[in-house]
Amino acid sequence: MKDEQADRQEQQQEQIKGETAPSSAPSLSQAARLKEIVILFLRLGFTAFGGPAAHIAMMRDEVVQRRKWMSDERFVDLIGITNLIPGPSSTELAIYLGYLRAGWPGLLAAGVCFITPAMLIVLVIAWAYVTYGSLPQVGWLLYGIQPVVVAIIAQAIWNLGRTIFKGALSFVVAILVLVLYLLGVNVLILLFGGAALFGILRWLQYRWSHRQATMGFSLPLLWNSFRGGWKTALPVISAASGAAAPISLLALFLTFLKLGAVVYGSGYTLLAFLRMDLVQNLHWLTDKQLLDAVSIGQFTPGPVFTTATFIGYLLAGWPGALLATLGIFLPSFVFIALIHPVASRLRQALWTATLLDGVNAAALALMTGVLVQLGQHALTDVLTWAVALVSFAILLRFKPNSVWLILAGAVVGLLRFWVLGGS
Repeated sequence: MKDEQADRQEQQQEQIKGETAPSSAPSLSQAARLKEIVILFLRLGFTAFGGPAAHIAMMRDEVVQRRKWMSDERFVDLIGITNLIPGPSSTELAIYLGYLRAGWPGLLAAGVCFITPAMLIVLVIAWAYVTYGSLPQVGWLLYGIQPVVVAIIAQAIWNLGRTIFKGALSFVVAILVLVLYLLGVNVLILLFGGAALFGILRWLQYRWSHRQATMGFSLPLLWNSFRGGWKTALPVISAASGAAAPISLLALFLTFLKLGAVVYGSGYTLLAFLRMDLVQNLHWLTDKQLLDAVSIGQFTPGPVFTTATFIGYLLAGWPGALLATLGIFLPSFVFIALIHPVASRLRQALWTATLLDGVNAAALALMTGVLVQLGQHALTDVLTWAVALVSFAILLRFKPNSVWLILAGAVVGLLRFWVLGGS
């Protein structure tokens, strides 16, 4: 046990160094670090196709492999932390990375630069949708890009798995979470349940091998932690729960503010909340309009939650689009600012570090589940399988910037539909 505690303390010291190094590095000024943040996340905002799992994979490629801002262990912890709070996980990860790299200006710059390109693209598409009554045809683009996205996610899972799976226990928990996810179990239940199960199993494992020892981790303490977290979250949820049925800019903003404060997970989770509020309760949208809006969020680069931009434009034009976007993303900035003081101490205590290990294993399993689902839609014939396998091999062997592979995939899509005459 002493050896394990020593390892934990060493990891904690390394993580603290990783957090403080950017602000104290003599080679880069605050302005230079902020410029790095702006350039990186603007580029990701224009090129990060494929949803949260792909976004996370591309961020890891940039900040861990290329720029060496932090270790894989630290990056995995940030994934776990952002999965614990509501909102779009990849956007919150971008915000957190900006904060760790350049402080409060970096927090704002990373989030705004990652969100704005997608918002502008969605605004143009929303205008075309309202003007012409249908979505632009983008099948030729997705055909070539999606297999590359599958490869990017697979490569990230491959590399992150070597960091997360340090023993059989975390691997077993991840497999269980993956199976339950594919069976349709709620993502939030799997995330917290996987963390709790891993913590309990580690506790039982320790009790079995060290019956004479005592440790600062117990099931009552675990329960109190979760109960305290939910009590903290409930006022936020209840405070934003009211919205008026008539369409007004204030009602629109409050509705999306509530969604940003309570929705966990991917665009598919957002779809359920949007349908309940906007179709069933408020009757602002039809089911077809909602599905079109979510489709826009899926195939455009950047955060899937820019679905809000599309819906806002449908309901109230340009002002509605801007207010809906602000409402759904604003809680993410607040949550990252609030959770950082707590998150920076999660590795200090053995029981919280254990729970975070469980969250990381569950999060990687959920990422794998997304990969399986995306693969079912993206890998439809021999050519798409070939694109995915070749991209995966190139990523493992040469580690190129994934943006070039995405562009190459788009070219493959163009050739398939224009030169070969696909339909």
